[in-house]
Amino acid sequence: MNRIKKIILLSVFLVTILSLSAQEVNKYDCKLAQQEHSSFFGVEKFVFNEAVDGYFPLANNGMPANVISDEDDKGVQRAVGDLCEDIFRVTGYHPLTFKPNAVVIGTIGQSKIIDRLVSEGKIDGSQLRGKTEKYIITTLKDENINFADHIMVVAGSDKRGTIYGIYEISRQIGVSPWYWWADVPVRHQANLFVKPGVYTDGEPQVRYRGIFINDEAPAFQGWCKEKFGGVNSKMYEHMFELILRLKGNFLWPAMWGNMFYYDDPRNGELANDMGIVIGTSHHEPMGRAHEEWKVFGSGSWNYQTNSTVLDKFWKGGMERMKNYEKIVTIGMRGDGDEAMSPMPNLSLLENIVKSQRQIIQNVTGKKAEETPQAWALYKEVQDYYDRGMRVPDDVTLLLCDDNWGNVRKLPDIDAKPRKGGYGMYYHFDYVGAPRNCKWLNVSQISRTWEQMNLCYTHGVRQIWVVNVGDLKPMEYPISFFLDMAWNPKRFHAQNLEQWNEQWCTEQFGEKYAKEAARLMNLHTQYATRVTPELLTSTTYSLDNYEEFERVLNDYRSLAIDAFRIYNLLPADARDAFDELVLFPVNAVCNLYEMYYAVAMNGFYAAKNDSRANAFADKAKECFARDAQLTEHYNKDIADGKWAHQMDQVRIGYTQWNDPATSIMPKVEYVLREVPKEKIFIEKDKYISIEAENFAKSNGNGQIHWEVIPNLGRTKSGVTTMPANAYPKDVDNIYIEYNVRTQTDGEATANIWLAPTLNFNANKGLRFALSVDGGTETVVNFNGHYKGELGDWQGYRIIKSATKLNFGESGNHTLRIRVLEPGIVFEKIMLDFGGLKPTYLGAPESEYK
Repeated sequence: MNRIKKIILLSVFLVTILSLSAQEVNKYDCKLAQQEHSSFFGVEKFVFNEAVDGYFPLANNGMPANVISDEDDKGVQRAVGDLCEDIFRVTGYHPLTFKPNAVVIGTIGQSKIIDRLVSEGKIDGSQLRGKTEKYIITTLKDENINFADHIMVVAGSDKRGTIYGIYEISRQIGVSPWYWWADVPVRHQANLFVKPGVYTDGEPQVRYRGIFINDEAPAFQGWCKEKFGGVNSKMYEHMFELILRLKGNFLWPAMWGNMFYYDDPRNGELANDMGIVIGTSHHEPMGRAHEEWKVFGSGSWNYQTNSTVLDKFWKGGMERMKNYEKIVTIGMRGDGDEAMSPMPNLSLLENIVKSQRQIIQNVTGKKAEETPQAWALYKEVQDYYDRGMRVPDDVTLLLCDDNWGNVRKLPDIDAKPRKGGYGMYYHFDYVGAPRNCKWLNVSQISRTWEQMNLCYTHGVRQIWVVNVGDLKPMEYPISFFLDMAWNPKRFHAQNLEQWNEQWCTEQFGEKYAKEAARLMNLHTQYATRVTPELLTSTTYSLDNYEEFERVLNDYRSLAIDAFRIYNLLPADARDAFDELVLFPVNAVCNLYEMYYAVAMNGFYAAKNDSRANAFADKAKECFARDAQLTEHYNKDIADGKWAHQMDQVRIGYTQWNDPATSIMPKVEYVLREVPKEKIFIEKDKYISIEAENFAKSNGNGQIHWEVIPNLGRTKSGVTTMPANAYPKDVDNIYIEYNVRTQTDGEATANIWLAPTLNFNANKGLRFALSVDGGTETVVNFNGHYKGELGDWQGYRIIKSATKLNFGESGNHTLRIRVLEPGIVFEKIMLDFGGLKPTYLGAPESEYK
């Protein structure tokens, strides 16, 4: 342990001990509770630690059963090897060859053993034939397998189905999918018994489910170079395995200065062998990395003037991957992540697609529609579509968010189905205006659920791919995204916290899961208020409602609680907790400490008050600590396994892009002088209400109101469900708030909403406001949006202000009636002339 780590941990330990009462110390036991291993919202638990008559002994007194797999795909054989290693991790022994019990693994139509069991009626083949990525796990008696009569069977409908079944066993015996990528420890267990039954997780509801490694310099690239010699197959083997353990099947590989197929020819072959479908990003058509144009291209990236060279370039990409499972990106953007020209030629773009499909057909020897393709409606490409550009019906239309997690466009609810279906390209990471968002995770699972549920209910079910930046800081939302992609129908607003606790159970143990889940929930809620890169000394108000001090104290409390759990965990669980919980909380808390100190320094310096100096020193101390925390993550956690992963700069932005190095904020020194039914009540000429605290809600037999906990800046979001149910005027879908005014006449109704976009063909989403049943004012809060980027996206809020007449002072009712779905209300503030500007809005008013 180096000196910096000793100092950090010693200071943490002292703070923690001082913070814990004797009662609290006794409350926690330093032994990690045994996990209740089970899949999330899917397969019931079938592995137990106690023997019961009829249970299959997967391991008994440390001795594991044999594992048998006959002829099958390379990817299956590799996953079988992983299962054997996982059994060793748990029991301390590898599966034994001569045991009276065996785990039999295979794919229907590939494995002779599985096919025999199907033909004998011991496995129901109808549950597998013609299915996609489905597995069945069961136990049975079979006297025809050498040295075994009691067997556990993992049978898959196809390669990935079998692989997912294998990794389900690994997960249930206690090996987290994040055992390698987040250093989650594996608990020793000598006894593993499988309850009789037939277990399956069905088929995935989204066909292709995956991640995009992007914006990967300096962190991910630096790490790969140091640990693997580059972004190569040695690294990708770990990544492919992770995706499969999370029941994903798709990847857009790293592309900042990287060329997946060219840098390491083994990359494509390995992906295909393991069962990962490879695509390329929205501006990399025909399987060609953007960087490859510098190597293989010549002339300009312009199809109008250089079509022959481009066609040859694209043909080379197709020839290289023609025998691999893939999704081919088609279309063409400018040279890099930009538009081709201010006024694109739509006819030319359609001809480009036509030429690309001809190349696909010529190279594969099959009709173009037999090769999966996607056209990404990213940024300006959506404008092309809105202006009438079309691609063949078998091509998947990959819709996109606005880079900040706000869905831009969805299919019309009554749209004719497409053969190629629809996909969604989503973001947890983004490099772009108003500022980069790539250092740490700031995505709430509640927000991800709300937007992806919007997608699923509108028929977006062919591809879900999410930009995860460097992967490493995004473990938590990646798990949720891929779990949800498997079966979105399992998730609703009220079970998101259950998912959170189950995920934390798998990583940290049952005993600490509830508290860890609370920490992760609050951290993402606080972090999503304003991303770390956007945070400054002026973000929060020093003067109004003690806002800045309140948000800082929120983070301080969170950091103290995170340190408590860290010190109570067994030593081998601390690296995982540090990576997933403690470091993000502590590092962002330190930024808040620094910017608060900068703000207070400015406040006192303006008054020539010498107290400014202490805050200047504090700001510098926090700036130095940021560098120490970076070094701690890069060099101390897991003995330096994650070198460079925290190299991303987050302090010193003066424009949207990051500075080369962190820049200390400017501070000043001052010369020291010698010597429920709630009625919300107006106070100080305003009323502030959290949206969830409505007095009345009105729905109908189909549409209802639902509170989404922890969504947004302060408390929650309120919206209508189902997300694809469109109200009619006669439905009268509304919520009402009771208020008591002290001021006569007009007020401004400030309605703050989650940044839902005009996905309904740019028409905009509308709601109507009225007072005491009077005349309605219809508000279209996003109809003006045309795809441009603005500060509101980075700040993750849409603000609407409407003048309303409340008449004489007294009791009144404010009604909000929705005219479209997908509108999420967060806060309502009525300004009678006294509302002060703050980032989070005024605290909720008193009520009776």
